[in-house]
Amino acid sequence: MDISVCLLNDSFPPLIDGVSTTVYNYASIINSKYGLCAVATPAYPGVHDDYPFPVIRYPSIKTEKFFGYRSGLPVTPVVAKELKKLGVNILHSHCPFASSVLARTLRTSVLARTLRPALDAPIVFTYHTKFDVDIANTFKSEILQTAVINVMMANIRTSDEVWVVSPGAAENLRGLGYTGQPLLMENGVDFSKGPSERSDVEALAARYGIRKDMSVFLFVGRMMWYKGIRTILDGLYMAKARGVKFKMIFVGGGQDYDAIVKNAELLGLADACVFTGRVSDRGELRAHYSLADMFLFPSDYDTSGIVVREAAACGLASVLLRDSSAAHGVTDGRNGLLIHDDASDLMDAVIRTASDREWAGALGRRAMDDLYLSWDDAVARAWRRYGEVLEGYREAGKNRKP
Repeated sequence: MDISVCLLNDSFPPLIDGVSTTVYNYASIINSKYGLCAVATPAYPGVHDDYPFPVIRYPSIKTEKFFGYRSGLPVTPVVAKELKKLGVNILHSHCPFASSVLARTLRTSVLARTLRPALDAPIVFTYHTKFDVDIANTFKSEILQTAVINVMMANIRTSDEVWVVSPGAAENLRGLGYTGQPLLMENGVDFSKGPSERSDVEALAARYGIRKDMSVFLFVGRMMWYKGIRTILDGLYMAKARGVKFKMIFVGGGQDYDAIVKNAELLGLADACVFTGRVSDRGELRAHYSLADMFLFPSDYDTSGIVVREAAACGLASVLLRDSSAAHGVTDGRNGLLIHDDASDLMDAVIRTASDREWAGALGRRAMDDLYLSWDDAVARAWRRYGEVLEGYREAGKNRKP
């Protein structure tokens, strides 16, 4: 079956987050192994797209300070014209706002039988994020929160098939009123198994002034309080008071970045913490994972936590919250550590790691064996499912009244 896909997402480089990384890997692998895959995403000023796949930018407005990214204006004929030219027959949205509105708009004329250009294509939607948390943080009015969630759910229900990245994502989606049966489609990682070259790790350690007697802890992600960063800082403060020697590396940027740095200083952790900002070079990021003794990610927000799988790929185990979505597949004491959302629990994990780094390394090696899923394997499964979705959509179309 001839399949051509368009991935739609509200974020894409230069904005880097877990979902934009997912879209990039889907597009790269599909184009190199299976067929055509385009990306439709909001325009950013001054951005030049140099990718081995088509990237279609549509108009956007500046809303970074409010939402953290630009907001797309999806009612535009440009995307439909380009996608018809490319012969796209699958629309896969990764965000339930502008991207899903665009997907609905692209095929509205087919359903309504108007003369506007459109695509006769099924819509697949992947639920990546606990959007209710983001909505509550953005809109203080409960009336507005409810209205935005209702619009989001209307967009999701229009999809022909819904995918989720973890059982926790499915649970969150059902809690927002979704009554369908979503399909579990896990994300992969683009690192091969194993740590970085020793020379790269040693160079990074020298850059940060890390001594042999120091344990190294790592966080990678958006610098937002709701990612569990307060628990990390408070736990580290308690561990330092007990004489633990460590270096904590925070990789990422975000709206709470300045406040987090200030809080670390107030806790007397300035000399023990490194704040790198965003690290876009994948080799450099891999070296950060390979340098650390334990990955700290006590987040109840993330539905999957690609970073946990990236850490595992490098032989690095994680400290995670019990029953969190990010802890899916992790067994306490075997391939990671599960704690309650409590700073003293995190302190205990830090002290245990610092006191037995060989034990922490064994956890990391088991994490690599148990949790690793390459993007090649993840996208291969998605590609097979695209064929099934398209076949079902065409079969249903035969019974559609003219």
